[in-house]
Amino acid sequence: MDPAAASGARRRVGRSYGRIARLIDNLRGDYLGDPDTVIQSPGNTQRPRLQPHSPGLIDRLWYGGGSTRSVRWAGENGLNLLSGNIVFGEHSDDFGTTQSALIDEYRRLVDPSRPARVAVGRVIVPYDSADRVTRARYQRYAASRHERTLAPRGERRILFAPDLVGASEEVLDGLRTDPVLTRTTELRLEPPYEFHRADYEQILHDTVESIAPALGWRPDPSSANRDHASTKRATPPPQSGIPEGTANVQPGAKAEGPLRAQ
Repeated sequence: MDPAAASGARRRVGRSYGRIARLIDNLRGDYLGDPDTVIQSPGNTQRPRLQPHSPGLIDRLWYGGGSTRSVRWAGENGLNLLSGNIVFGEHSDDFGTTQSALIDEYRRLVDPSRPARVAVGRVIVPYDSADRVTRARYQRYAASRHERTLAPRGERRILFAPDLVGASEEVLDGLRTDPVLTRTTELRLEPPYEFHRADYEQILHDTVESIAPALGWRPDPSSANRDHASTKRATPPPQSGIPEGTANVQPGAKAEGPLRAQ
């Protein structure tokens, strides 16, 4: 990479972290700006801050981390960690080894006085209730993406987790043998970007009816009106190999960022 371009990229990343750090400070209820930053109103001068203040919001912020730098920053700044199906192979060609090391590094740095929530995302496409044509389309989709999981990709050595596409039992077998999932507290279902609404409805239906119950989770009535699906903490069956936690559903996956509140 051109040194000037690399320097520019580093500056952009630094500015991004700085903006997130300022947002975190603002959500804590700190004053906005320096001591000279004030709001003038008739008969009153006050320093600005975000209103109303939500004391628990700061503990529900997530940061997507796929590199050593990003997970260190998340841990040092007290954010929950979301690591999806894309990471950067800085020290290994193996996805599971790399993601496990990132989680270890995050937990090493996060404040031990607060719960360190770690969510792992996987592309999960059960097709129990899909018709024959749709199943074939899903299988072609998975086959088209298999090669990218075999070796690091590009200059940044991007590593991809395999997609879990198949009948529910096949998907569950893949989850139960995933070495990273036993090290996390939450699993995130990441449906593909390219599908249609009917596909997502079918995938979510099969997940709620077959995948989540087999892992020990139950629907959370309080989340019925949210724009994403979640399931409530429960004790998984011994054979699941998946820890207690929360499963939530959002489309797509990114290796880095963005900041989320949940």
